[in-house]
Amino acid sequence: MAQKLNTALLQVNLKWEDAQENRSLFSKEIKALSEDIDLIILPEMFTTGFSMNASELAEETDGLSLQWMREMAKLKDAAVTGSVIITENGKYYNRLFFVFPNGSYKTYDKRHAFSFAKEDETFTEGKERLIVTYKGWKICPLICYDLRFPVFSRNTEDYDLLIYVANWPSKRVFAWDNLLRARAIENMSYCIGVNRTGKDGDGYEYNGHTAAYDALGQNITELNLEKPFVKEIVLEKAHISETRGKFKFLQDRDDFILK
Repeated sequence: MAQKLNTALLQVNLKWEDAQENRSLFSKEIKALSEDIDLIILPEMFTTGFSMNASELAEETDGLSLQWMREMAKLKDAAVTGSVIITENGKYYNRLFFVFPNGSYKTYDKRHAFSFAKEDETFTEGKERLIVTYKGWKICPLICYDLRFPVFSRNTEDYDLLIYVANWPSKRVFAWDNLLRARAIENMSYCIGVNRTGKDGDGYEYNGHTAAYDALGQNITELNLEKPFVKEIVLEKAHISETRGKFKFLQDRDDFILK
């Protein structure tokens, strides 16, 4: 069990609908990371930007992007996660991959399609939440709009780390900042949100605000970083155990069945 998890947050200006260019951009950033990195987090739809052009951009599950993620995971001996447009059985999914250093992987399909942008008209929503165990850490990776729905992220498994990969526009970044902090506090876990910068092909602007919060809601990254950057942070298991040992709030959580 790793008592510390060295984590890299990659906030970049994604190239619109250009998977090859985006993979090349991320390759350069990943190769420059520290040798002791454990987990690499990329944004939502990191190969294309938040596009509804799924018929032209979708990959098969074992397509070039997953192959590339496996290569990066092997290269750095680290886990890599982020979401990609995937086609499967005639349907499209906003699918997150959590790729382990040995090349194996787990998947999560975005549960809450962003109806405001008509994502629900293109993509099929997922049903099941994913809890990954990695180096003794229990991790719950989710996608962008999921952030607005606290019931779905409720910490019923005592996970240690909650992740949101996103393309969250600057117009609503106030909500992003505050909801990330709220998810950390209510779930008594680390909460990381990785967003993008720049402007997409639909004219939406993104100003990042990628951040990591501890189990008490303290921001452990620099505040309001609005330009492309790569940030390496260290998560400590002792912080989780000490916080939950002192404040036993999770013991008072409600039981519920999610339909």
